[in-house]
Amino acid sequence: MSETILISASRPLLDEKAAWLTALEAERRSSPHTLAAYERDLRQFLEFLTRHHGRPAETGDLADLKPAELRAFLAARRRDGAGTRTLGRSLAGVRSFIRHLERKGLASSAGAKAMRAPKQPKALPRPLSVPDAMAVADEGGALAAEPWIAARSVAVLTLLYGCGLRISEALGLPGDALADPRARSMPIEGKGGKTRLVPLLPAVLEAVADYRRLCPFHLTAAEPLFRGARGGPLRPQIVQREMARLRGALGLPDSATPHALRHSFATHLLAAGGDLRTIQDLLGHASLSTTQNYTAVDANRLLSVYESAHPRARRSRRADAA
Repeated sequence: MSETILISASRPLLDEKAAWLTALEAERRSSPHTLAAYERDLRQFLEFLTRHHGRPAETGDLADLKPAELRAFLAARRRDGAGTRTLGRSLAGVRSFIRHLERKGLASSAGAKAMRAPKQPKALPRPLSVPDAMAVADEGGALAAEPWIAARSVAVLTLLYGCGLRISEALGLPGDALADPRARSMPIEGKGGKTRLVPLLPAVLEAVADYRRLCPFHLTAAEPLFRGARGGPLRPQIVQREMARLRGALGLPDSATPHALRHSFATHLLAAGGDLRTIQDLLGHASLSTTQNYTAVDANRLLSVYESAHPRARRSRRADAA
């Protein structure tokens, strides 16, 4: 790989940089995009060392790099406008290069390992559209080979979307749960042992009743409601795998996961006029800020609320009508 000298660094250090990039390309099959990003990150780090020491960076500067120097580099990058994800990738690139030097006996990676990566922001789940969420709940068992497993898939996915349950909450239900067709709500123990009351839609009760009727295993309070193929507790990975197959069949994006159904439950309620406090209770969130991050309303919905609620917007509509 050819090297364009863009930094103030010693020739041996530039040679090691070129060898590192070549190894990433040849041995790890890194993409051109990744190579370009890593090259840029390391170049910026070596430029930082050059300014820090007042001379071209040398291999010895990385021989026993201290966490304080890495922190100073990340702080400088943040001042230049780099975001958290960029900083995390920059640190990963520097660590990779130092490991390359370590394998040759030219450096120690102890300092780089001791440096914590910047905390990444939690990615928000993306909701499904209403038609897609309905299709998942209705067609959840379409690909199953056995009728009872098909009914199980429909019941689990309907619970996630119809009640906003976490997958662990749905799979943790006891065998006697949802046995009463007249029930209108059920208690759910969520995170931190906090119990909330979840309303039950007729569609949820019907889906679970179909599963109960077809399930070949005896469902008692001492055992879980949802069973695996051999009668043991149904594992989350099975539900995730079934959802992945369903994504392919329905042409849904990779973001259509079991957890996205819970997110869709909240988002669709909010878009239909539900208030955040109620949705917070239904989801079992301890903080309203979590619910605010968890739900999303599109611009059209926000504009509709504004136009129907703001006095000046209502006055403008009356003037237009006149």
